[in-house]
Amino acid sequence: MKTVKVYGPGCKRCEATEQMVKDTATRLGIQVEVEKVTDQKSIAMAGVMSTPGIAVDGTLVHAGGLPDVTKLEGWLSA
Repeated sequence: MKTVKVYGPGCKRCEATEQMVKDTATRLGIQVEVEKVTDQKSIAMAGVMSTPGIAVDGTLVHAGGLPDVTKLEGWLSA
């Protein structure tokens, strides 16, 4: 099972990113545990300078704007 953290204050893009992660994982048949991180200090400590951010299994893979679906598939499949 993959652990995915979605970093952001809860804006529409952050909500959309969380849903994209869940939908992509379901489509690929990958089990994921998605955690939303909304605390500003935790977001900064993770190195996210622009939200939403995504970390997969502890590695920050994306920050700022909606992720590209193809890249998201790759991050979840790796």
